[in-house]
Amino acid sequence: MMPAVQAMRWDIQGLRAVAVTAVVLDHAAMPGVGGGYVGVDVFFVVSGFLITGQLVRRLDETGRVGFADFYARRARRILPASLAVLALTALGVFLFVPPTLRAQAMADAAAVALYAPNYVFAARGTDYLANTTPSVFQHYWSLGVEEQFYLIWPALLAAGWLLLRRRRGAVAGALGLFAALSFAAGLVLTQTDQPWAFFALWPRAWELATGGVLALAAPAVRRVLRPRVATPLGWAGLGGIVSACARYGADTAFPGSAALLPVLATAAVIAAGEVPAHGGVGSLLSLRPVVFVGTISYSLYLVHWPLEQLPQAAVGYERPLPLAVTLALAALAVPIAWLLHRLVEHRVRHAAVLTAARPRRSLLAALAGSGVLAAASAIAVLAAADPVLHSGRDVAEQPPTVPVHATPFVPANLKPTLAAAPDDNPSLYADGCELDFSASRPKPCSFGPAGAPTVVLWGDSAAAQWAPGLQKAVESSGDRLVTQTKSGCASTLVVHVRAGAPYPSCDAWRANVLAQLTAHPPAVIVLADYANEELPKGSSAEKVWAAGLEDTIARLPAQSRVLLLADSPDFGTSPIDCLSQHLDDATACARPAAEALSSPGRVAAFRAATTTRARLIDLTPYFCADSCPAIVGDSLVYRDSHHLTASYARKLAAPLAARLAPYLP
Repeated sequence: MMPAVQAMRWDIQGLRAVAVTAVVLDHAAMPGVGGGYVGVDVFFVVSGFLITGQLVRRLDETGRVGFADFYARRARRILPASLAVLALTALGVFLFVPPTLRAQAMADAAAVALYAPNYVFAARGTDYLANTTPSVFQHYWSLGVEEQFYLIWPALLAAGWLLLRRRRGAVAGALGLFAALSFAAGLVLTQTDQPWAFFALWPRAWELATGGVLALAAPAVRRVLRPRVATPLGWAGLGGIVSACARYGADTAFPGSAALLPVLATAAVIAAGEVPAHGGVGSLLSLRPVVFVGTISYSLYLVHWPLEQLPQAAVGYERPLPLAVTLALAALAVPIAWLLHRLVEHRVRHAAVLTAARPRRSLLAALAGSGVLAAASAIAVLAAADPVLHSGRDVAEQPPTVPVHATPFVPANLKPTLAAAPDDNPSLYADGCELDFSASRPKPCSFGPAGAPTVVLWGDSAAAQWAPGLQKAVESSGDRLVTQTKSGCASTLVVHVRAGAPYPSCDAWRANVLAQLTAHPPAVIVLADYANEELPKGSSAEKVWAAGLEDTIARLPAQSRVLLLADSPDFGTSPIDCLSQHLDDATACARPAAEALSSPGRVAAFRAATTTRARLIDLTPYFCADSCPAIVGDSLVYRDSHHLTASYARKLAAPLAARLAPYLP
């Protein structure tokens, strides 16, 4: 016996429209919609509600989930459009994406075909909310979460149905406990490892489960909820979604507790729709234009991201597309999504050759399509793995000079090569001297003769970047260098956050380092920090940095000389990708000095050098004149958007030694 067909919930189609519109406008950088990424959370709740409702109706009527039929319907619903966009986007990668990013992009494509892109992004440490060179396949993370969820959810529901003797309330309670455990995992991971909190299934499952529990509770909702309550509840729910879109942004600690607002607000809208009420939110969500967008929402979600990202990759990530262009691309995504919906999504989903056959035909077709694209993507990874990344011309080796000597092309003898540059780190990383985000106990590393006067380098990864040159400079004077560095944790006593969340290990580490410096004062303390470290939402960056520097310097031992090492230029995005697109015109990848040197921490350091006992060491002339080139002589200066290559830092030993000399014992 087949389950009864549920009446169409047009308000839920409208809710899908709200969700996809929020996501699309956020990705188009529309002002006022910085939290539009919560549209995915809305989708999760809606999906959990609808799919669980289908499963429960089948359990009610047949006593079975019908796993083969369920997964066959999922495959017909999800995969045709998904795989079509995947294949077309993969072609776009080889046409528009910088050569340095193609292999990684095709590895992402393979992960999409294998239904696991979210774990690839989590393992890579992707910051979804602040990624300047995002993968063109990044939006597939949410599909990965959904499909992984539906591998376990039907089984949990069926087990609960059997063990709890079809008692909806008891099953809802048991699955509610599952959701609570998932929510708790999200709270913990948001504080400790935000990429895993954002992308992984276990901290996100509660959002889909919330919709599922609501589907189980729907009969009770219809009995208990009165129209006079349902009407304001629905409008309040829609207001909550809009509020999250407007109030949240890249500096929000997400998902964590912040995800409660869009998830519960969506549940409120769905619950309100269970009760017919005059003037309810459904009157807005059921309007024909809104329902149209909801109907094509899945296809629109799939096409809008590559449509925004491929043009951006083509012009270069260092030149953000104007708002008018991103909004035009968002608008263009609508007719393209409608075509995808009509010609692929709808047609294949209802194709008689699949629907009239046994479920295994749909499942085999899904596995075959995914397997072919996964294999093709893997081959493409190999094809993109070794691109030509130089102009074919050499340039003479020379030391850094003032004024800086910019090389106008990518030399064949570039050191390091563009391919090797991201891994051209100081030895502090390999030696475990550069502490990770979780460490709070200092690990000082020493270079030079024991018993010699000590120079301490203290700061974050922007301090560690100077170590190759500073070590040579200090040792050449017969002194000893000691490093105290930790990723994302400035020596400046400012309140730090990571992905919008508190960073307690940073506070503990700084306090411990300060205690060590006080107990054993070195001859010289060099403070060096990334001048754009993340601060709490709403902070006045320049004031915070200025006050923090003054506080830090005041707490350092009086017998130690204090030096401030001005931060290197900040390009905003890695010049490596730009250079791979401009092998014969490296000047296209230079950054105007006024932009690259405007960080609030730099301004505060220059001010502190005049208002405190600290003195400034500024090597900016070795990086910039009117503009800041990415290649100087035969040296690549940067390994990412703002960190120096170890190779170039090593070449700065002589200038550093000259600047340090007046302050060394």
